[in-house]
Amino acid sequence: MKGIFSDLVVLELAGVLAGPSVGQFFAELGARVIKLENPSTEGDVTRTWKMSKEASGGLSSYFYSCNWGKESIAVNLKSVEGQAIMHALASKADLVISNFIPKAARKLKADYESLRQLNPEIIVGSIVGYEPDSDRPGYDAIIQAEAGYYYINGDPQSADWKPTKMPVPLVDILAGHQLKQALLLAIIQKKATGKGSNVTVSLFDSAVSALTSQATSYLVAGQVPAPMGSEHPNIAPYGSVYTSEDTRSLVLAVGTDRQFASLCEVLNVQGLATDPRFEKNADRVLNRQDLKRLLQASIAKLPRAHFLALCEERGIPAGAVHQMDEVFDRVSEHVLLRNTAGRASGVREFVSWPHYSDGEIGSRSENLCPPPPFATSTYRVLSDFLGFTPSKIEGLIGSGAVECRTIQPAQTQ
Repeated sequence: MKGIFSDLVVLELAGVLAGPSVGQFFAELGARVIKLENPSTEGDVTRTWKMSKEASGGLSSYFYSCNWGKESIAVNLKSVEGQAIMHALASKADLVISNFIPKAARKLKADYESLRQLNPEIIVGSIVGYEPDSDRPGYDAIIQAEAGYYYINGDPQSADWKPTKMPVPLVDILAGHQLKQALLLAIIQKKATGKGSNVTVSLFDSAVSALTSQATSYLVAGQVPAPMGSEHPNIAPYGSVYTSEDTRSLVLAVGTDRQFASLCEVLNVQGLATDPRFEKNADRVLNRQDLKRLLQASIAKLPRAHFLALCEERGIPAGAVHQMDEVFDRVSEHVLLRNTAGRASGVREFVSWPHYSDGEIGSRSENLCPPPPFATSTYRVLSDFLGFTPSKIEGLIGSGAVECRTIQPAQTQ
């Protein structure tokens, strides 16, 4: 099935996670995504971000996380010829994704003002660290700290608690999703007006906007949120981790008084539902430690699977705490969530169920190629997409303006 964006050409000038995740999103929906990489660094830095157990050689698992469905072209943007190639690509592209700091974008002539001179209908989506005119680079861990995530994360009951980073690059993920939304709006606007646009997403702003209730606790109530481990500041028992009879971990997410009463029935402690300390959610929040202790004593008498089955039967929100292998035992049943090619595997960016009345909107490309080895599409893109002659390409290789790891044109993706 052809994806909804099968006629879209995307030029990706971004590296690491936030920008590339947006490129993969469009690739999954059928777009042709050309990833332009730096020859002097052997491409996107995440190609070498390997865990201690990963084999040397080949692509890193990190690179596999957000580079499916792309072509890799290696171009030296510091050279006049390299900038000309980038401009030639941009003049034929519908969309450019960039994460250069503003000063670098202008120096490389990859900024919106330079690109729109070549292609007035171009849409440029940029990710910056802070304000759109700030040249301070943004890094996920730093912004997690500056935007408050470190301080509200972690278990304050731990003797050695200290501010803690989220275990995924959450700010990059959030900014990537924000940019997808902005670019989709830009595409809608272009269809209506024929005009391109320049949209910029800030890592810091994306992080702050996602603080939601934690932010409004301060803005509305004047309360500075404190770290609570897995607990929820407004609801109890919600997010609490308990241990079953077979010493397995589980989580409750009880959000209503009715659900709490049902939980008490399942645990055969109906008296807790009418206890003045726990009858209403506000009471349970005030007395959460006593409540957690009493619930733990009852949950410890039941095997996890049996307890979770009882909860599901009664409509009580509860779930097992899973390790990653257990997560993908379930995910393997849902092809929608995965990109696979041979032994390669990764998670998808676009995961909405594509069930629409006309069967087309939301459709995605089912034959997504694995993340590309470095510079393996340079020759094909220069030859087939830009129409360069073999002698011209050889000259560009000789001058160092481009690098080709596959000289003969490969089969078009």
